[in-house]
Amino acid sequence: MSYYEPLIYLVPPEEDGFLLKTILQKRMGVSRKLISRVKLSEQGITVNGVRQYISVHVRAGDRVELRMEHEESEDILPQDLPLTIIHEDEQLLILAKEAGIIVHPTHGHYMNTLANGVVYHWKQSGLSYRFRPVHRLDQETSGVLAIAKTPYAHQQISEQMIAHQVRKEYLAFVWGVVETGSGTINEPIDRDPEQPHVRIVTPDGYSAVTHYEVVEQFDQGACVRIWLETGRTHQIRVHMRHLGHPLIGDKLYTLEKFAEAASLLPEDNLRRQALHAYKLGFRHPGTREHVEFTAPLPEDLIQLKDWLRFGQS
Repeated sequence: MSYYEPLIYLVPPEEDGFLLKTILQKRMGVSRKLISRVKLSEQGITVNGVRQYISVHVRAGDRVELRMEHEESEDILPQDLPLTIIHEDEQLLILAKEAGIIVHPTHGHYMNTLANGVVYHWKQSGLSYRFRPVHRLDQETSGVLAIAKTPYAHQQISEQMIAHQVRKEYLAFVWGVVETGSGTINEPIDRDPEQPHVRIVTPDGYSAVTHYEVVEQFDQGACVRIWLETGRTHQIRVHMRHLGHPLIGDKLYTLEKFAEAASLLPEDNLRRQALHAYKLGFRHPGTREHVEFTAPLPEDLIQLKDWLRFGQS
């Protein structure tokens, strides 16, 4: 049986006599669910190299180690696909996702997903991990995507997301002149009862908060920086439409008044909504330090920006 690199904690003098359970939960940040899972393993939780129950008391200077068994995504077939790797370490894999690719296999889409490419990458490197994206990006959205390589890393970042401690910034190109240079859209979102795959702003919906700032205004559109407090499905697309400035290229949430401008887009310029996950920031589960990862604008959005800036011809 093989294990990931252990999480290690040296008990300081002021924590002499603490319960091992307290050290694991309060000092190492391990969830109760993960403790229950790991403690069943032969080398899951040890103190000074000896397996221990979590009800024992530790002493100053004790070396607490937590080991998680290696896993792999047995239901995901490896496939040699191009990946743009921004960063990789023992805990995380950070990618720049291309627009048009699905993140995880679904019914009818078992191949040609990001997961297939990631599993292939790991196998070629002699590694064994389970594919665990810690957040979602729509198929047509490009940008930074974080994948946890261990259950602990996934748990740590998920908890930060729940506590609104993960910073997700997007760049979007929207139709129209945005009169207010910056603002906040605080409007609840839920499914459209007549079209379940569509989301709408409705008083009875789930809380959704979007902040925006105009980066550059053009004659017929704008480049807008967006960051989120919540993560509702299609949140940016729904909120920008509600503001009166739908995303360029977004066929689901467009507005009729921009149809003429949309018809002038060069045929090969943009084949998706103009949304890019530009930056992702959080506390690294291993180093416990704040980290930020960015992905530059892809070529199709650079071309769109030039088209908006230099004239729609």
